Amino acid sequence: MFGIWFQSAMVLYKSVSLLSKMRSRAKLLPAAKSGGEPLPEGLLWLVLTGKVPTKQQVDSLSKEGRCHATGPDQVYKTNDALTTTAHPMTQFAAGVMALQANCTGTSLILHKRSNGPGFRSAYMHGTMSKMYTTSCETLPTDAPKDDTVSDMLVDSFGRRHTYLRISLTERCNLRCHYCMPAEGVELTPSSQLLSQNEIVRLANLFVSSGVTKIRLTGGEPTIRKDFEEICLQLSNLNGLKALAVTTNGITLANKLARLKECGLGLLNISLDTLVPAKFEFMTRRKGHDRVMKSIDAAIELGYNPVKVNCVVMRGFNDDEICDFVELTRDKPINVRFIEFMPFDGNVWNVKKLVSYSEMLDIVGKKFTGLQRIQDHPTETAKNFRIDGHQGTVSFITSMTEHFCAGCNRLRLLADGNFKVCLFGPSEVSLRDPMRNGVDDSELKEIIGAAIKRKKAAHAGMFDIAKTPNRPMIHIGG
Repeated sequence: MFGIWFQSAMVLYKSVSLLSKMRSRAKLLPAAKSGGEPLPEGLLWLVLTGKVPTKQQVDSLSKEGRCHATGPDQVYKTNDALTTTAHPMTQFAAGVMALQANCTGTSLILHKRSNGPGFRSAYMHGTMSKMYTTSCETLPTDAPKDDTVSDMLVDSFGRRHTYLRISLTERCNLRCHYCMPAEGVELTPSSQLLSQNEIVRLANLFVSSGVTKIRLTGGEPTIRKDFEEICLQLSNLNGLKALAVTTNGITLANKLARLKECGLGLLNISLDTLVPAKFEFMTRRKGHDRVMKSIDAAIELGYNPVKVNCVVMRGFNDDEICDFVELTRDKPINVRFIEFMPFDGNVWNVKKLVSYSEMLDIVGKKFTGLQRIQDHPTETAKNFRIDGHQGTVSFITSMTEHFCAGCNRLRLLADGNFKVCLFGPSEVSLRDPMRNGVDDSELKEIIGAAIKRKKAAHAGMFDIAKTPNRPMIHIGG
C-alpha cells in the first residue's frame, strides 16, 4: 500500500514540477500584444475540468494583463497558463493549456508530440518555427437557430447533424492495407444491401428533416452499376445543397463528366503515395497512373478544389508529405493528411501514427507562409494556405485532436445499418424495419432515438483500437 502511495506522490510531484517550469518559460504567441481588449463573455478559459470561468475571473485576468483578445478573431492568448483552480495533475493529463470553444479562435501554448516524452512547449524546445492558431468559425450566441433542422437530427448535446455519409457498396477494386484485412472480408449478400429505391427513400427522409450534405462512399462507390442514377436522384432532392463522393479514382476519369451532369458537385480522391511501386504495395493492385489521370480530369472539369485524401503512416509515406504539398503549388488541389486510425483488421499500431503536430512541423519547416484558414465549427480538417500556392493543405486529426464537439455527421452503411459515430460499435438497422413495412414517421423515431444516444466524444485511440468495430470497407470511407 505504501509503495502505491509513494509512486502516486512521486508522479504528482514530477507533474507539478514540470508544469511549474512550463509556466515560467511559456511565452505569448507572436501576435499577442499587451493591453488587449477584455475577453468576450462566454469564452471557455482553460477548460480542463469542464467548468466555465466566472466573468469576474476573466475580468480580473484581463486587468492584470495575463490574457488578451486581439484583432477581429478574438484569439485568446495567455502568458500564465496555469492560473486556474484545476488540479495540476488534471492539467498534466489534459495536455492542453489554453482552450476556447465559444469564439473564433483557439491558441495552444503547449502541445503533445508523438515522438517526444510528455507535453512540450513549442517555444521552449524549438520544435516548430512558429505556433499556429487553431481557429473555427462560430455563430454569435444570439444568432437564430436553423429551424429547418428537425429535432430528430439533434443529439442530447445540442449537435445538429446535417451531413449524411451513405456507403453504396462493400466492394472495392483495391485492397488497401488500412481499409481491408489481407485475407479480405466477408461481403454482405446483395439481397441484404440497400436497393436504389431504399437509398433514395432514406436520403429523402434525412434531407426533409434538415440534412443539407450527402457524401457517397464505399467500398468504391463508382463501381456500383446504378451509381449515376443514384447521383441524379439524390441531387434532385429538395433541400440538399451538396452531393459529394469519396473515391479511389481508379475508374473515375471516364465517368466524371457524366457524374457532374448528374449533380455530383464535390470530390475527394484517395491517394496515399506518389510512387507507383508504393501504390501497388499499399493497395495490392496496380493503377497509380489512373488515379493521377482522374485528378487531372477533375481539375479540367472545373472541380475546385479537388480534394486528395492521404492517410499518413510512419515508415511508409511520411517521407512524401512535402511532395504531396507540392501538388498544391500550381493546381487547385486540397491535400488532406489523415492520421492513421484503428479499425478491425488494419493492424493499427500507435508507432505507425504520424501526429498532426509532427506533420505540421514537417510542412512548416519546408514551406514559408503557412497560414491557418478560418474553419467552420463542424469542419473535420484543420486547413492551411501557403503563400504562392494555388491549392491548400489540411490535416484531419481524429486521433490526437478529435473534433467530436462539432460533429454533425451520420452514417448509413451499405447493409442499411445506421451509425452515429465512425468509431462507435453501436449500429441500428433501418433496412429491416423499412422492409417490414414501417412508415417514415416510425423510421424517424428510430433514427432520432439513435442520435439521442450519441456520446459526447469517442473513447480515444487506444480504447478504439481495443473496441470491436467493423473494417473500414464495411463502414464506408
